[in-house]
Amino acid sequence: MSDDHVYLSLAEGHEDDTRWAYGTGFEDPLHGVDTTVLEGVAADLLAADCVALADDALVSAQRLAEWTTRAPELEEEVALANIGLDLLGQARLLYARAGQVDGTGRDEDAYAYFRDAADFRNVRLAELPCGDFAFSAVRLLVLASWRLAHFEELSSHPDPVLAAVAAKGVKELTYHRQYAAEWVVRLGDGTDESHRRTRRAMEQVAPYFGELFTAYDVRDEVVAVLRQVTEAAGLPMPVFRPLAGAGRDGEHTEHLAPLLAELQSVARAHPGATW
Repeated sequence: MSDDHVYLSLAEGHEDDTRWAYGTGFEDPLHGVDTTVLEGVAADLLAADCVALADDALVSAQRLAEWTTRAPELEEEVALANIGLDLLGQARLLYARAGQVDGTGRDEDAYAYFRDAADFRNVRLAELPCGDFAFSAVRLLVLASWRLAHFEELSSHPDPVLAAVAAKGVKELTYHRQYAAEWVVRLGDGTDESHRRTRRAMEQVAPYFGELFTAYDVRDEVVAVLRQVTEAAGLPMPVFRPLAGAGRDGEHTEHLAPLLAELQSVARAHPGATW
């Protein structure tokens, strides 16, 4: 199944409403796609993987949305918003797939708006506050490089739906990584102040680096990207010291609950409401 086929099928019947948001009336975003779980594919593991990857995308998108009206330039504000929208699109498809295979029948709104922080399985790096622009650029570089490497592997997953979603995501994540890398090089190789802040951002991200590879063995690919970017930026490679705990196990920082409270406030105040 090609990624184009999946996306055409997903869009069927929604030509005038391609946005994902609370109460948009989507009933089945995988409408028209053969969603049968193939023999040999463990449905529970497939659902868990989809939820974890969707949680990463949803939480990252919410953080990127916080740059709206705050980005250093209008062009960057638009770029960051578009990257967030790409991630929201990935989250929606992954939640929908999880709801089909985990036996609950939950839709994407149920996963996004009606779970508490302890139920989320995103990596903790995604939930940290935005910080300054250098921190957001470094975090985006790390997360996009990691997610891209993993999606490239998932594009040959035995589940055709997950494989197709991953293949489509590769195109988006390639741009996300390039965007972030260009900014990290620009800031690291810029003024003394931008260099100092970017170096500090690398050190802030480093403790959360090891958590990314508890489930996916793409460390070598990600390290190679970071080494290339840091060399171009004149930055030292950070020392990656492991931090106890893991967001994949439901262990989160104190920053996730407030983020979710804002994200979920309207849906929880008016359950079942539609636009």
